[in-house]
Amino acid sequence: MTVRSLIARVVQQEDINFLLTNRIPRRVLTHFMGWLSRIEQPWLSGIGMALWRLFSDLDLSDAKKTRFTSLHDCFTRELKAGARPIDPDPRVLVSPCDALVGACGTVIEGSALQAKGYPYSLLDLLGDAALVRYYQGGRYVTLRLTSSMYHRFHAPADCRVEQVNYISGDTWNVNPIALKRVERLFCKNERAVIRCRLPQHGALVTLVPVAAILVASMRLEFLDVLLHLRYRGPNVIPCDAALRRGDEMGRFEHGSTILVFAPRGASLSEGVHEGSRIRMGQALMRIDLETLLVLQ
Repeated sequence: MTVRSLIARVVQQEDINFLLTNRIPRRVLTHFMGWLSRIEQPWLSGIGMALWRLFSDLDLSDAKKTRFTSLHDCFTRELKAGARPIDPDPRVLVSPCDALVGACGTVIEGSALQAKGYPYSLLDLLGDAALVRYYQGGRYVTLRLTSSMYHRFHAPADCRVEQVNYISGDTWNVNPIALKRVERLFCKNERAVIRCRLPQHGALVTLVPVAAILVASMRLEFLDVLLHLRYRGPNVIPCDAALRRGDEMGRFEHGSTILVFAPRGASLSEGVHEGSRIRMGQALMRIDLETLLVLQ
């Protein structure tokens, strides 16, 4: 048995994993990791990368560069040109990120699932009753980024970002173990509600990047502020940013989660189900334009 497999066996035990990643000073550790990861010292980043590989399947073969000045530089790495082909079908919403698909399905009575048997209220998550009504009967997908994945996220379609609502919060881990133990976890963590209007038919797609322990910081390319635990507002930020399908929207500083909501008339693409793996640019949902136009 290798050292890596031994570590994996230990940390995958639910009680130990939850203790190590949640029953600790989450905010203090998150702030410390943010500071540590930005130190530009070759020996320090080398040690950090070696430890990182022990705990994950870090693969840098599709990265634009493979030598990094700091851990933060690697966390937020860019990809080689063409590494993620973008599905060109205008009826398709593409995945905004590389991810493991978590809970997904239909919004029922204003609720979605964070894990089987663990519902959460969209009103608690989004903070907007009108938006909750808009997504009643619509589709949602939970996209979980692991620590070793590409951490930037992109526009799921040609769209115009019209508003960002930043909601400060906690930094619980967002792995499956925590999702089964912490009720309404997504509604407790720091997050940003990003409203995207699709110009061809006026549908509204909402992305909710949710931060987590060691993350608690996200950069949106169309805003001139860094959203993090010390950000003090304004919380609701009007926008008018036109993006093309696949354009970079922002980035996390470690692994985390993005929730995607689409209105009635959307359906999950083939192969998208709980536990599946998806890459940025691959088909995530398909929008039935005739159904959408009838419903509007």
